[in-house]
Amino acid sequence: MVVAVALAGGWWLGQRQSATQSSADPRRTLLTKEATRLRLRVDADEADPADRQRLLELLVALDRKPEAISLLEPMADREPERWSLRLMLAELRRDQGDRSGAERELRQILNLRPTQVEALQLITLLNLEQGRGAAAESRVTAAYTLATKPEVRPEALGIGLLLAELQFKRGQAAAAAATYLQLAGLFPQDQRPLLGLALLRHDQGDGKGAQDALAQARLRTPDPDKPDPRLDKLAASWGLEPLRSPSASQKKSPAAPVSPSGRQSP
Repeated sequence: MVVAVALAGGWWLGQRQSATQSSADPRRTLLTKEATRLRLRVDADEADPADRQRLLELLVALDRKPEAISLLEPMADREPERWSLRLMLAELRRDQGDRSGAERELRQILNLRPTQVEALQLITLLNLEQGRGAAAESRVTAAYTLATKPEVRPEALGIGLLLAELQFKRGQAAAAAATYLQLAGLFPQDQRPLLGLALLRHDQGDGKGAQDALAQARLRTPDPDKPDPRLDKLAASWGLEPLRSPSASQKKSPAAPVSPSGRQSP
């Protein structure tokens, strides 16, 4: 099941690794020269923060990950308030196969910011890769509780979506559905909890339940009578034709009953 908040890291690395891998590529040659120039500035202690940031991007793009890690470590230590630097460091360590090192970096973020969604996503992925699903769920549940009590914080939505996905992956479909429904109540203007619920029900073979959840999600659009490309594509892929452009379908076949599978009866 794919939900808006997927359990996947690499959000930063994936965007930075755009240089081609051919050593003969002219653009790569230029990037290498720029990296060499900036490296000399850093070694001579003449680099400003912008130089270091650019060198970091170049090292990742050139697939020189160990050098990127050695550059990023002191940057993250000097600016502990910039949690994104430590998140990059965690992603680099995981990419290099250092899961324990990656988890260590993420723990530093979460010790200061226990509801940081991106850090929770990556540490959850690391835990799942190591067969520690229970530990991942315990951490995410605690973060979700912290983000919803005594008052609901904006980050509760992302954490709740992560929790529901994790619960589903661990075979707790009923708990995941309950989490989606709770999120739908806490964030009455947001479609994502209901989309997650629709996906869960569809994966369980509950076509009628999926149809109902999609219909509720559509009501949360600014204009429910207008087509919603995301919902229409999902409904079409499931054969839920009555949910595509509701106004048009009602005009064409206002009395057509809908079977439990979500398809119109002949």
